Amino acid sequence: MVSAPPLFAFEDVSIETPTNRILDHVDLDITDGGRITCLQGPSGAGKSTLLRLCNRLAVPTSGSVRFRGEALDAIDPLTLRRRVGMVFQRPTLFPGSVRSNLAEARPDASDAEMIAVLVRARTPGDLLDRDGDALSGGEAQRVCLARTLLTDPEVLLLDEPTSALDPAATRGLEELGRSLADDGMPILWVTHDLAQSERLGDDQVVLVDGRVADRDELHRYLAGDREGPDGRG
Repeated sequence: MVSAPPLFAFEDVSIETPTNRILDHVDLDITDGGRITCLQGPSGAGKSTLLRLCNRLAVPTSGSVRFRGEALDAIDPLTLRRRVGMVFQRPTLFPGSVRSNLAEARPDASDAEMIAVLVRARTPGDLLDRDGDALSGGEAQRVCLARTLLTDPEVLLLDEPTSALDPAATRGLEELGRSLADDGMPILWVTHDLAQSERLGDDQVVLVDGRVADRDELHRYLAGDREGPDGRG
């Protein structure tokens, strides 16, 4: 019996600029299924860059990335970004109401569908007519997540989604991520918070200086109080 391919496969992936190597010959398989994979490491380690490769917001200088066995450069970028949804570090809402923000993801979505996805994101459905500027940080982040879920993605990419949230909102988003994963949604969650990675991660990937490393190397790096190279995130 042929085994299923990994969710994402990175094969000798590097990203370089004229002055810096952001990722350094990364070989890595991300497990498929309803699991949370935490990408952890110090600031500047390359975590966000690795995440952005997964929906072609970044492209490798060399090497290749596959999604469920298919080369990313063979998939139309817009199609890929609906299959691989991404929520960024800081919630970014368009001017206007929550309804208009959700309509940006799916213009044909009914109010009932929008309310359902808000509830799935643990956000009250009666927020539809609220202006995005009037939302708290936690509410705005959950609306951004709801907007992404409305496209029915196969996987979620979360880039430091709790870094700007207070502890209560952080706990709420962590519980939501766990619930989505338990329902079968694979999640890649970037964090620099080792405690958060321990709480959430079914699998953990450590990056140091753009390379896949282990926890011992990460602790040595942190103990040395080193600065990450410019351009990595």
